[in-house]
Amino acid sequence: MAHIHELIDLTVSVFVVHKNRVLLRLHEKYNVWTGAGGHVELDEDANQAAIRETKEEVGLDVLLIHPDFVALDPKNTNCKELIPPMAMNIHKIYKGPHHHMDLVYVGVSDSDSVVLEQDTDKVRWFTKDELLKFSEVNERQRHYALKALEIAGKID
Repeated sequence: MAHIHELIDLTVSVFVVHKNRVLLRLHEKYNVWTGAGGHVELDEDANQAAIRETKEEVGLDVLLIHPDFVALDPKNTNCKELIPPMAMNIHKIYKGPHHHMDLVYVGVSDSDSVVLEQDTDKVRWFTKDELLKFSEVNERQRHYALKALEIAGKID
């Protein structure tokens, strides 16, 4: 989706874990290895956006997880409990004043069978050791991916 505000947009990133491997994709615009993700639409919450973007970009169904999340009263129809992100950041986009506030999630999948949104997309599954040796991923994205592996390992 196009930007919905001239100064800031809410975005999501999802680091998908399957059997002690984390999925990274090469972002086509910025040439950065990262999780699946994109903009939160006006008609959805951040959890819905994270699940939708992951399905659209890599064809995987995910369950969002967080080790400290405890849902409160599930019968309360006035409040929907959301899985919290493992991290948040704000970063500048393009030249000019536009920023993205990114909510970074851990998602687990029962499958590693990726279906790419576009034939030219590049993705790769990484073990912890492979990720530590992969020089093309930046420090922040490596940190998020390693943390996702750690969190998913605690939940299993």
